Amino acid sequence: MPALLADIELLVRKESPSAVEDAVASSADLVAGLGTRLLGVAPDRIGPHLRWRLGDGPARVLVVGHHDTVWPIGSLRTHPFSVRDGILRGPGCFDMKTGVVMAFHAIAALDDPAGVTLLVTGDEELGSPSSRGLVEAEAAGCAAAFVLEAAAGTAVKIARKGVSRYEVRALGKAAHAGLEPELGVNAAVELAHQLLAVAALSEPAVGTTVTPTLLNAGTTGNTVPASGGFAVDVRVTSEAEQERVDRRMHALTPALPGARLEILGGPNRPPLPESASAGLFALARRLGGELGLAPVTGAAVGGASDGNFTAGVGTPTLDGLGAAGGGAHADHEHVLVDEIPGRTALLVALMAEVLR
Repeated sequence: MPALLADIELLVRKESPSAVEDAVASSADLVAGLGTRLLGVAPDRIGPHLRWRLGDGPARVLVVGHHDTVWPIGSLRTHPFSVRDGILRGPGCFDMKTGVVMAFHAIAALDDPAGVTLLVTGDEELGSPSSRGLVEAEAAGCAAAFVLEAAAGTAVKIARKGVSRYEVRALGKAAHAGLEPELGVNAAVELAHQLLAVAALSEPAVGTTVTPTLLNAGTTGNTVPASGGFAVDVRVTSEAEQERVDRRMHALTPALPGARLEILGGPNRPPLPESASAGLFALARRLGGELGLAPVTGAAVGGASDGNFTAGVGTPTLDGLGAAGGGAHADHEHVLVDEIPGRTALLVALMAEVLR
């Protein structure tokens, strides 16, 4: 535990917001050094992404994590690293720097790590735009993918919703709002119609949520808005629903004469269904019992991860094997220190069993 906690502190104190290129590059340097020390071999460096392929044979197990966070530079001043009363705190500690450290220590504890690939990416919080292909390529053909994202409380994650992202843009015509509003085409009013149409695409009975989020329109308070737009967040439990929403989004038509629409975006991550994790979850429950741990429980969640990609290429995937705690992306982000050893031991046992 002292070594684990020291390494977690090392990573948490290195701020790495996804959109700050220099910070992520510096974080990648630190993670590479930590991995080289613990695994005895330097990684392949692919931009901000790090890959360790251990042994000479084909990969059997893929372990996945990310070192970027959502926390802006300076967050350590308001959310300093601390370990107090069994609670570890600090920006990115739960999502997911503790999980990255657990992965290193678990792989180092294997009698023979040959057949394990560890992939630590640097853009997951942005939706993995440059690492998706890498994650999918490394997962293809593996017997198992273990994702060290944070737990759902203490539960591993046995299903995740798929994600689609859109931007709906309305184009109208500006006019003076007091002198001749009738000569304009109000993009804000057009967006109001589209907001209602988009929100109506939700199907709560099957777990589909379609949520308009960030909204903007217009330039000044006395001008008919000539343009505007809003973002849309879509979460689905099935690919059929993801396809249905995508068709309906791209079929939207203007409600006002003279208005035009632009629909940008589409599916970002496929769903991770329970069928992709069932076998590994059963294995985790058995091994957890043999290790004397509390019963391993599972949870289906709405958030997505790179586990969606590994499952999407047909690789059995168990997610949420990292830190237990809560508060991802929030002021109360924290890790339960007492859970770290048992969860790390479970990962060791899972990898060893699959490698056998």
